[in-house]
Amino acid sequence: MPPVFAHGRLRLYLLKLLDEAPRHGYEVIRLLEERFHGLYAPSAGTVYPRLAKLEAEGLVTHATEGGRKVYSITDAGRAELAGRGGELTDLEREIRESVSELASEIRDDVRGAAGKLRSEMRAAASETRRQDSSFADVKEELRRAKQEWKEQTRQARAEAQSARSEAKEFQRIAQQVQEQVQDRFARGDWPKGVWEGLSDITAQLGGLVTGVHAKGTAQQPQTPEQAASEWAKDHTPTGDPARDLDRLLDRFRDDIRDTARDHGVTPDQLATARGHLSTAADRITALLTPAQKDGQRGPAHGQGQERDRG
Repeated sequence: MPPVFAHGRLRLYLLKLLDEAPRHGYEVIRLLEERFHGLYAPSAGTVYPRLAKLEAEGLVTHATEGGRKVYSITDAGRAELAGRGGELTDLEREIRESVSELASEIRDDVRGAAGKLRSEMRAAASETRRQDSSFADVKEELRRAKQEWKEQTRQARAEAQSARSEAKEFQRIAQQVQEQVQDRFARGDWPKGVWEGLSDITAQLGGLVTGVHAKGTAQQPQTPEQAASEWAKDHTPTGDPARDLDRLLDRFRDDIRDTARDHGVTPDQLATARGHLSTAADRITALLTPAQKDGQRGPAHGQGQERDRG
C-alpha cells in the first residue's frame, strides 16, 4: 500500500487543522482518523515529533492547559498555509483518493478472507461427512460381528444340548441293559445275560461312531435287537462259560475296532466312547463279581477301574 501522505504533506495538513482551531496532540490524531473514516490513524510517534518541529520553525506555538500542550498556528504558519493554497487543494483530493484506495484494499482483504473461510468450511464439512461415513461402516461391521457371535453362540448351545440329550439317552439304555443282565443272572442264565449286554453296548457305541458320518443320508444305525441278532448268528455255546465270555469280549473288541477303522474317530467321539466303555466295564464287572459282606467289590472290579483310568 502506498504511503497515505507524500513527503511533506502531513506537515501541511497539520497546519490546516491548527488553522481551524487550537488543538492538543491527541485531538489532532483523532481528527486525522475521522478524515480517513477510521481507515487510517497516525501514531503518536508520527504526530508529536512533527508538531515539535513546526514549533521549532516558528509556525506553531503551544500553551499548557490542564497539564496538556495545546498547539496554535502562528502568523508565520498562516502565511505559509496561504502561500500553499493550491498544494492544499491537491492534498485534500489525495486524501479522498487515499480513503477510496484504502477501502478498496480492505474490501479485497475481506473478500479473500471470506473466500478462504468458505473453502475451509467446505473442507471441514467434507471431512465431517467422510468421518460420518467411516463411522457408519464401523457400526455396520460391529453389527455384523455381533450377529455372527449370536449365531455361533446359538449353534454352540444347540450342540451342547444335543450332546446332553445323547448322554442321557445312553445312560437310559445302559441302565436298561444292566437290568436285563441282572435279571438273566438272577435266573441263572448269566452267560446269555453278559452276551446280550455286550450286544446292546456294541450297538450303541457303533451308532455313536457312525452317526456323524451317516447324517443327512437314509442310512440308520442298527438297533440293539438287530445287533444282538447279528451276534447270535456267530454265538455257539461251548459249555465253558469262561471261554464263551472270552469269545464275546474278542468279538466286542473286533466290532468296535472295525467300525472305528471304517469311519474314523474324532476326539469328541473318543472321549464319549471312553465314558461308555468305562460304564460298561464297571457294570459287567459288577455282574461277574460276587458281592462281599461289607458291600465292597472284588478284585476284578478294581482292576477294571484301574484299566479305565489308564
